[in-house]
Parts: sequence; structure tokens; C-alpha cells
Amino acid sequence: MSKRTKYIVIGLVIFGLLAFLLYQIPRVQNAVSWRYDKFTIYIRNLTNPPSRLPTPLPYTPSPVSVTPPTSTQSIPTPPESPLPTPTNAPLPAQFSLPSPLHEFQTANNCGPATLSMALHMFGWQGDQADIAKIIKPQKADRNVNPDELVWYVRNEAGGYSIDYRVGGNILLLKRMLAANYPVIIEGTTSLDPNDAQPNVNDDLWAAHYLLLTGYDDTTQIFIAQDSYHGPDKQIPYSQLEAEWKPFNYIYIVIYFPQDEEEIKAILGLDWDPDQNRQNALTLAQNATLADANDKFAWFNLGSNLVYFDRYEEAVQAYDKARTLGLPIRMLRYQFGPYLAYFNTDRFDELLLISEDTLNWAYSSGNYWSEEAWVWKGWALYRKNDTQGALNAWQKALEIHPNFCDAERSINLIQGNDPPAYCVP
Repeated sequence: MSKRTKYIVIGLVIFGLLAFLLYQIPRVQNAVSWRYDKFTIYIRNLTNPPSRLPTPLPYTPSPVSVTPPTSTQSIPTPPESPLPTPTNAPLPAQFSLPSPLHEFQTANNCGPATLSMALHMFGWQGDQADIAKIIKPQKADRNVNPDELVWYVRNEAGGYSIDYRVGGNILLLKRMLAANYPVIIEGTTSLDPNDAQPNVNDDLWAAHYLLLTGYDDTTQIFIAQDSYHGPDKQIPYSQLEAEWKPFNYIYIVIYFPQDEEEIKAILGLDWDPDQNRQNALTLAQNATLADANDKFAWFNLGSNLVYFDRYEEAVQAYDKARTLGLPIRMLRYQFGPYLAYFNTDRFDELLLISEDTLNWAYSSGNYWSEEAWVWKGWALYRKNDTQGALNAWQKALEIHPNFCDAERSINLIQGNDPPAYCVP
């Protein structure tokens, strides 16, 4: 080896060692991994461009109707036990809670980052990494469900209460804020075209959590802590409502246990989960009547029907929504259709949509969406491919160790006891 070559080799070794040491710094590691993720997205979609969410396979539905009953029948039935009615105290025209220390999300981490900011407002000590390592251990996993956020607070945060409901509205958000309760909502956002796909077929649609900390009626805006775009973002009421709709107007509130009665008073009949879903079901029914081409209203209708195990009606609502054309990534974030198609024995449909979701796995090895892997497993199992099902469930556990649905699926078909501890 010549002296020049030796120097080059030594230089490369030193450079590699320095790069390795720098990569151990969390901030550098995150920046590099995020950019690598974006690069792989770009390259993958040059060779495998995205396509629309597949429309339903041919199917003859059972003779049930997803249209609402008569107006008197669609009025929610009050629960047997009396619940508080919502307070009608006049609201201030403007209200703002002190903003928490802003936390920019790491890659694919808006759920943990938003929850972390919300918990900080209640004195919690921790950050998004503490949350993610429990409920989203794989960085490439692009979705955290509301159930997972709730589970974390109830089981890991310590000393806090948390609940979520659907069918929210602008007035309710303002009432929560005016009572000093920040609110987390899940809505939509547009991906940065520079970060996404080099293909005109991509609708650049994605889900995103926001922490609401204030409102202003004079300017018709909410104040939101946005883990991606920055602190104290101003979002018009109309924009927030439109971007909130595809997620059934879901809202999450954290509070101290001793304040439960106040939360009940604010929510009124919506405190009861069943009544809340009935209210949301009626809201979605009315929206489909107002506009039969409202794809998100049909999707919400399906999700609320699933809650009541009305699966045959739910699949008809979901089929209608899909026929109207849902965003490409819709089923990355919401899983009601999987449950509905499974419970109506539409296993080819279940396999179709789960594989389509997994086709959006940008990182090598389809390394995200443990939920889609679980449902693919059940589709395969019901199509008599037990080994394929086990492989799918094991893949889900690679993404999310201790994932309840995967562990329970494996134990169920093997005749084992359910796990003593698992994470939703």
C-alpha cells in the first residue's frame, strides 16, 4: 500500500469514527434519520408511485339501510342514569391558557409530542421520547391512535385522568378551554410537497394532532400548539372544523381526578360514552342527508355504526365513502373498516385494504402500521393461511413489542392464555 493510499484510508477511518460519534447525539441522530426517511420516500415513489385507495370489491349487501330513521327516531335516547347537563354560562370572547414549553416533534412523532406538551401543562416531567418508547418504539411507525395516548396517561404518566369523545364542535372546544382545560384534537394536514412523493397522484393528505390552548371570537381563530409547524399557531374556526371532520371530530382532554365532576358538567350527556356515540351517529347521519357525496360524513357514519356492532350497515357506509374517493392514507390512521369487513366475512376486502395500507410502508421491510399487519393476519387466517397469519402477527410485534392485538391473536389461535401485560 502506498503512503498516499494509507493516508486516505486513515482519513476515512477517522471521518467514519467522527460521524459515528456525532450520530450518537440525539439531535443529530434525529435530523439525519428524518432526512434519510424523506430520501427513501422520494426514491421509493419514483419506482413505485402511489395510487388511489382501492374501491370496494363487487359485493351484494344484506337488505339493511344506512340511511337515518325518521327524525323522531333519530333523536338520541337519554341514558337511564341521570347525567349533568352542560353549563350554559356565557363564554368570554377571548381566552388563552399559558402556552407550554413548545416541543418540536421528532420523525413521525406528533402524537407523543402533542401529548407531552399537554401533560407539561399539568406539571408532568418528561418528553415525547418517554412516551414514544412505550407506545411507538419504532420510529418509522407513522401513526399513534387516540387509544394509545389514553392508555399511556392512565398507565404510565401517573396521577392524571384522560378521556376522549367524538362528535365535538367549536362551542364545546371553547367551553373546555374557558374552563382551563387544554384540548387535543386529531385532524388533517397537508404534507410538504418537498418532503413527499414526486408524483401527481399523491394527495399529500396526512393526520396530525394539535393541542388547543386558546380562542378568539373576534378573529374567529383557535390558538394551537403545533409540534410540526411551531407554537401558538392561529387556525380559523372554519379551517379547524373542516380538517377535524375526517376524524369524527375527536377530542381528548386531560384533567386531575378531583376535577372529574367539572368535566362531566361541561360534557353533559356526552360524558356517557354510549350516548356520545349516539350523538355522533346522528350527526353523521344528518351530514349524509345534507350532502350524499360527503365522503367523510359516510366514513364517520361507518365508524359510529361499528361502535354499536352494526357491522353490515357500517360496511355499506364505508363502501360508499371509498367509492366517493377517500384520501390515500386514510386507513393508515383509522381502523373501523378493518373491523367491519372482518365481522361481515368480507375477508378478500380486508386483505385488500390491509395490503394497500402496508404498501405505503416507505421504510425497508414494511416497518410500520402494526395495526394493518394484525388485520392482514386475520384475513389470511380466515382464508386458511395460518402460517401467513402468524408471520403477519410476528411482524406487528417487531414493530411494536407487547402490542396487545398481535399477542392476543397469536395466543387465541394457539390456545394459550392471554398476555398478562400488553400495550394497545
